Amino acid sequence: MKRNAASFLMLAMAASAFAAPAPSANERAQVPEKYKWKTADLYPNDDAWSQAKADLSGRIQKLADFQGKLGTSARAFHDALAAIFDARRDLDRLMVYALMRSDEDTRVDKTREMNQAADDLGVKFAAATSYLRPELLALGGDKILGFAAADQRLAPYKPWLDDILRYGPHTLTAPEEKVASRALMMADAAAQAYNTFKNADLPYPEVALSNGDKVRLDVQAFTLNRASLVRADRDLVFKAFFSKYKEFERTLGSTLNSHLKTHVFDQEVHKHDSCLEDALFSANIPPAVYSELIRSVHQNLPTLHRYLKLRQKMMGLDQLRYEDLYAPIVKSVDARYSAEEARQLVLGALAPLGKDYVQTLGRSFDTGWMDWMPTVGKRSGAYSIGVYGVHPYQLLNFSGLYEDVSTLAHESGHSMHTYLSDTHQPYPTHDYQTFVAEVASTLNENLLLRYMLSRTKDKAQRLSLLGSHLEGLRTTLFRQTLFAEFELRAHELAEKGEPLTGEKLSRLFLGLLKDYYGDKEGVCKIADLYGVEWAYIPHFYYNFYVYQYATSITASAKIASDMRADKSGRVRDAYLAMLSKGSSQYPIDLLKGAGVDMTTPAPFNAAIAEMNSVMDEMEKLLAEK
Repeated sequence: MKRNAASFLMLAMAASAFAAPAPSANERAQVPEKYKWKTADLYPNDDAWSQAKADLSGRIQKLADFQGKLGTSARAFHDALAAIFDARRDLDRLMVYALMRSDEDTRVDKTREMNQAADDLGVKFAAATSYLRPELLALGGDKILGFAAADQRLAPYKPWLDDILRYGPHTLTAPEEKVASRALMMADAAAQAYNTFKNADLPYPEVALSNGDKVRLDVQAFTLNRASLVRADRDLVFKAFFSKYKEFERTLGSTLNSHLKTHVFDQEVHKHDSCLEDALFSANIPPAVYSELIRSVHQNLPTLHRYLKLRQKMMGLDQLRYEDLYAPIVKSVDARYSAEEARQLVLGALAPLGKDYVQTLGRSFDTGWMDWMPTVGKRSGAYSIGVYGVHPYQLLNFSGLYEDVSTLAHESGHSMHTYLSDTHQPYPTHDYQTFVAEVASTLNENLLLRYMLSRTKDKAQRLSLLGSHLEGLRTTLFRQTLFAEFELRAHELAEKGEPLTGEKLSRLFLGLLKDYYGDKEGVCKIADLYGVEWAYIPHFYYNFYVYQYATSITASAKIASDMRADKSGRVRDAYLAMLSKGSSQYPIDLLKGAGVDMTTPAPFNAAIAEMNSVMDEMEKLLAEK
C-alpha cells in the first residue's frame, strides 16, 4: 500500500485507527538496528520534531495574509504559492515522522499524541488556505497564465495551476463553497457509524469447529477459517458469519444509503453529470475507463469460469460452491526465507528494470528505508510512504514466508516510484495518483513470480506459486470489478432518488454474484444468504475506489508482457520515465506514455492472457503428476 503524505494522510490515518498491532514476541529494543528505519533522517529526535511543529504552526497562521492579494502582481502570486507549498512540504515531513513513530509501537501515548497533533496541524493548514482555489478561479485563466509567462519561477506550479483551472465549471462562489464544505464535514458520519458497529458492537457469532475449537467469528477469524481444508467447517463459518450480517441488513442498508446520499449531494452541488464522474474528476479519469473495465470483465467471464472448474477439479468436488473459493487448491510449500535471502530474491527479480533501479533499491536496504520486523505493539500490515527531499520509508512485518518476500517486492515498487518521482520532479508535481500507484507495486510482484518460477523445477513449488498467483488474479480482476459494478449500480439508483434498503442492496449484490460466478450455468453455486456480503465490505464507504485494484493489475500485466517481448529496453525505459513524472501529467496520459491505453480493452486482455497461461501450465503440471 502506498501512503500519500501530500493529502495529509487522512485515508492512511483512518486505516491505522482500526489496524491491529503486529503479532510478535519481540520488543522493538531487541531488533538489530539494521532492520529498523532511520527516523533521524527526518528529525534528530522528538524534541527537534516538536520545535519544528511550533515553527510551522506560526508560519501556517501567516498564510491567511495572502488572501485577497494573489492577483496584485506576478511576484506576489509567486511569493504566496511558494510560502504555501513550502509549508505543505514541511507539514508532510512533520506528519510522516509522527505517523512512523506512532506505528513503531501503538501502545505509546506520547507518539499517538504526536500523531494527533500533526493531524490537527494539517486541519489548520487546510483552513488557513481554504481561500486559495476560489480566489485563483476568480482571477481567471488568462491572468494566471499571464503571471506564469511573466515569472519563470512559476514554471514548477504550471501543471498544478492547470489542474485548478479545470475545476472552474464545478466550483461555486467562495461563500457557497464554504457552505458546501461545511455540509460535507458530515459526509463521513455513515462510515464512522458503520466502522464503529462492525468493529465494536456487532455481536459476532461463536462456532464450534470440527476439531472441537470454539471460535468467535469476527472479521479476522472469518478470514482465517473460510480457508479451512475441512468443507464442513467452511460451510459452518460462511453460514454463521453472513447470517449475523443478515440480522442487521436493514441497519447496514441505512448507513450505506446515507453514505451514498452524500455523494449525490456533492455531485449535484458541483454540477457533475453523475457520482462516478464526480469521483473520477480529481484524477481526470474518463468514466469510459470504468465502463470499459466492467465490459471487459463480462466478456471474459469464461476465463473466470475456466478457473473455477479447475479449482473444482483440483479440490475433488462434485459441485463447487461459494464456500469453497478460499480454500487452498494447492498444498502450500513450507519455504522460509531470511531477510537477507528476501533481499537477494527481490533484487534478482527486478533486474529487468535496469542496473540503476536495482542499485538504488539495494542501497535502500542499508540506509534506513525499511522497518522489517514485527514487534510487540507495532502496526500490522505493510506500507510505503515518501518524504520529499529525504527518501521513502517502508513498514514491513517480515516473518519469512514467500508472501512476505512478495510484500517486500510490492512495497519496494511504491518506494522506487516515489524515489524516481521525487528525484525528477519539483515538489508541486512530485506526488502521483492512486490510479498509477499500484501499477509499480503489482509489476514488481509479477517480476518476482517469473523469477521464482525460473529458479525452480520442483512441481509442488511451481504449483504453489502459480496457484497463489491465479487466485490473486481472480480476486483482483473479477471480485474487485464485481464490487465496482455493485458500487456503480447502487449510485445510479441513489441518483434516481430510489430508496436503497438493505434488502434491495442484497438482491442487487446477489444478482451480480450469480452472474459473475456462473450460478445458472452450474459453475459455482451461490446460496441466497450471501447476497448480504456487501454489508461486510468496508470499501463501499470510500468513493469509487476499488476499481483501481483491477485497472492497476491489468496495466502492470500489459507492461510486464511488453517488457518480456522487448529486447531493446524501450518498454522498460518508457515505464521508468512514467515513474519519474509524478503528477506532471494526468494518470491516463502517463500510462499511455508507458504503452498502456486504459480506455481500450488491451490491458485487460493482457491480464486475461496471463491468467490463461497460468492455467495452461498448471494443467500441464497436473497431467504430469
